[in-house]
This record gives sequence, C-alpha cells and structure tokens, in this order.
Amino acid sequence: MSTERPDNDVTGPRRRRPPLAVASVAAAVLLAGGGGAYWASTAAGDGGKADSGSSARGEALPLALDAPAGDGPGSTSPNSPPPGIAPGEPDPGGPPVIYRAAGDLPDGPDEAAIHHAKGAVAPGDVARLAKALGIPGSPRTEGTSWVVGDDDGPGALLKVTKQAPGTWTFARSTPSKPCAPGTMCANGASEPGGDPVSETAAKAAAVPVLKATGQDDAALNAGQLMGDVRVVNADPRIDGLPTYGWSTGVQVGPDGKVTGGSGHLKALEKGDTYPTVGADEALKQLNAASRGKGDAERDVGGCATPVPHQGEPKPSDPQCVPSNGKRAPVEQTVQDAVFGLALNYVDGRQTLVPSWLFTVRQAPGGPENTVTQVAVDPEFIEKPETPVPSGDRKVTSYGADGRTLEVTFWGGVCSTYTASAKESAGQVAISVAEKPQEGKKACIMIAKELTRTVTLEKPLGDRTVIDAASGGAVPRG
Repeated sequence: MSTERPDNDVTGPRRRRPPLAVASVAAAVLLAGGGGAYWASTAAGDGGKADSGSSARGEALPLALDAPAGDGPGSTSPNSPPPGIAPGEPDPGGPPVIYRAAGDLPDGPDEAAIHHAKGAVAPGDVARLAKALGIPGSPRTEGTSWVVGDDDGPGALLKVTKQAPGTWTFARSTPSKPCAPGTMCANGASEPGGDPVSETAAKAAAVPVLKATGQDDAALNAGQLMGDVRVVNADPRIDGLPTYGWSTGVQVGPDGKVTGGSGHLKALEKGDTYPTVGADEALKQLNAASRGKGDAERDVGGCATPVPHQGEPKPSDPQCVPSNGKRAPVEQTVQDAVFGLALNYVDGRQTLVPSWLFTVRQAPGGPENTVTQVAVDPEFIEKPETPVPSGDRKVTSYGADGRTLEVTFWGGVCSTYTASAKESAGQVAISVAEKPQEGKKACIMIAKELTRTVTLEKPLGDRTVIDAASGGAVPRG
C-alpha cells in the first residue's frame, strides 16, 4: 500500500502510524452516479457560517455540515434505512460495509481550509466558455441562468446558473429523449456508429474548454466511454490538494469535436481553516457511522455459505439476509489514503471540505472505488439538530435571480403543489404544500422532480434559504 505523496507537498512529511485494527462495525456509503464512486461523510446539523477564512482555533465558527437528504429517489441517509423499508425487511440498498486498512495510514496535515464559490457569474465568463465551445452569440438571461445558443431545437446550447458555483451544461445537439435526473447522457453531433477517438485526441479537444473554466491544470482521465463518445473527466487541484466531486466532464464525439459537458464556472475561494484528523482516525469514524452499527455481530452466522477448501478464507455472501432482516457486512480493503478536498454541503452551500480519499477494493484484482470521509476534527463540527416534523414536501435545491426563487422538490403525478416563502432579515423559509387532485381515486406511484417559482418581497442577497419541512438549509443547485 503506497502512502508516500511527493506531489502532495502541502501536507509535509508523512509520519507512520502502526497498522490499524478496525473494529467490526459497519459503514454506510452512498453511491455517486456514473463513476462507480462512493460517498460517506460525518453528518452534522444546519446553521452557522464559515466564510471568514480564519483558523478554527481562533475566530472560525463550527463547521455546519448539512445532513444528507433522504427524500428523493437515489438518495439515502447513512444514518437511517431508506424510506419504505419496514423493520425486519432486507435493505435493497445492499449490506453494510467494513473497511480494513491493508497497511500503515498517513497522518496528513494538522489543519486545512474549506473552499467554496460565492457571488454571481459574470456574463464575460460565460462568453469565454461559449467561445471555447464554438457557440456564436452573447449570453442572455433565462430565469436564473445565462444561456448561449439554440434552446428551441437541435443545435448547440450552453446554460450556466447565475449564482455560484455557476453550474454549466452544454449539448452540441439536443437529445431526442431527456436524460433522467442525476445522470449524464451522451450528446452526439455526428451520426452514431463511429469509433471513439483516442484518449490523447479527446484530451486535446477538451483543453480549450478546461482553460476557459480555469481547470487547465486539472488531472485528466479519458478512459470513460458512452457508446462512441469519449468522456474526459478533469479533477482540479486546489491549494495543492487533489479534489473529489468537483469534476468537469467534457464529451468528445468520434469526429473529435466536443459534443457535451458539464462542470462549475465560478472559481473557488478559501474559507476557514480547521484542525484535522489522521487517516486512521477518519477510517474509524467511517466505520462507526454505520446505519447497521451493532447489528453485524448479532447477525453473523445466521446464513448458510459454502464450506471453503482447506486454507481458503470463508466467503462472504452479500445476498445473505438473516432472520431479523439485517444483511451480514461486506469487508473492503483500503489500498491507499490521500488527503484532499471532497464535495459536501455546508450551511446549504456546495463546499470542498478537507477529507481523506480512501481507495478501496472488495476483492484482490477487483475494481477500485473511492470512499471519502470528512477529515475535520469532530470537535469543530456542529452537532445535528432534530428535524422539524412537517407534512410539506422537502425542498432539495433552489436557484435565485433577484426576487425570483426557483425551488426544486420531489412530488407525485397525482397532486398539485404550491410554494410559499416566509422572509426574515437573515433567511428565507420555503414551504411546498401538496394537494391531491380531486377524483383521483387510484394513482400510480411515480416520483418526479418538480420546480415551482416564488416571488420574494426583497432580493435574496446573502440570506440563507431554509426548508420549512426539515429546518435545514437548502443548497443551490
């Protein structure tokens, strides 16, 4: 297991800890779509800000990590079973995971800063990206976004949210069928059926786009294919640290032209600095965060597995479901640990937080995945608050343009929804009320991502958007 990081010079010399003995507790992880990568983080409550750029040992406020959302399809809180799972029934999300280190783990730096994007995206930055993508025309306003190109049919279209982090999406040709929420679709301007370009050619095609977004020095990976479209994924380094979750994806068609992409346009700013923990302590926290903590030991032995040959380890069965419905844990080996910055939500804002990036593998020779764990000392993480019970729909994200607020939430197809706002000097609380449609005695259970617009009395400004249903801060999205 390699733990020396000569290119990670901000951490200083690595001290060695003795081999880690991880307790037999499980860790819950969330699968991030598309890349085979897993997420796990310490969940903390809402409230408080960390914008001053000061040290936590001085003036910085506790880090307010937002608790993960569990209301929408594809999202699961690591501290509770998915909605709709009755006590004693098996969790379809899979068994819990135990992570064990294959060797010594590094200590990392004593402290590190968070990074986030603030403010509005300038039209000049949008124009620069549009030029790199070969789209003629000037940026124009559509709702809470800047738009360049043709949005009425096939053609090139660039959309950039006006507020930080300036999330942008680009398609050379409009897909005939919209992508499902949270997924990446290949957009091809040429006829399908060609051969993908080489990784070298794809990287060369992506360079102008990455330069326009300020990520021309990012680490590139062009191994992903979507049919005949090759995807270049760029992960920037911030303050010399590798990042996770802040990638730019550039799609290159078989003709060598950029056909699609997405990323963030607003530059990151350095925030408060916090004391950090070493990789071994972070791994302990990762395992201790299991939603099935304490159940694993009681369940082991409740399932039949094949008898191994002499000298071979006993195989684990991920389909094993004991009588109480709790799956036996699956072990994964930590092959490597690197100190970096991983995407989290802090007080409703997308933030890169000091984290340990663990490279894990379930079986020798098997595929590798990345698991992240927040590295901030728990003493400086704000404790979670109890959510406020409510029958309203939970708001998952918002966009703002002056007094106009666009809120997004998950709802059904047989109800009507209205959004309202309660304003104060420091925050705006959003409520989404649901009313079943009259005459709908039978309704199919299909969830859709919906959007409603709220007009505020005053521009949002720096006020925090709060979800009235949970009491938590709502992220921009």
